[in-house]
Amino acid sequence: MKTKSKPRGKSTSAEVTHISTQGIWLLVGEREYLLTFTEFPWFADAKVADIHAVEFLHGNHLRWPALDVDLELSSLDNLIGYPLTYRD
Repeated sequence: MKTKSKPRGKSTSAEVTHISTQGIWLLVGEREYLLTFTEFPWFADAKVADIHAVEFLHGNHLRWPALDVDLELSSLDNLIGYPLTYRD
């Protein structure tokens, strides 16, 4: 008896596509984000290889292991809701 597998869902990955003097361009699925060095200072002095070593976990979590940087994908759409510094 033959069994049919269900079709797989669309796979999503994250990839750094460009690094400029302003920041890094990150492609997640079909959407591209600019992570500026002003808003994401951890990448400013990082090694290129460490920036490119991004992991996309659980469909919403970006991780750069060598830099000890973790970001939720939703934070890239709403930077005001995810401040990087403490505010009173």
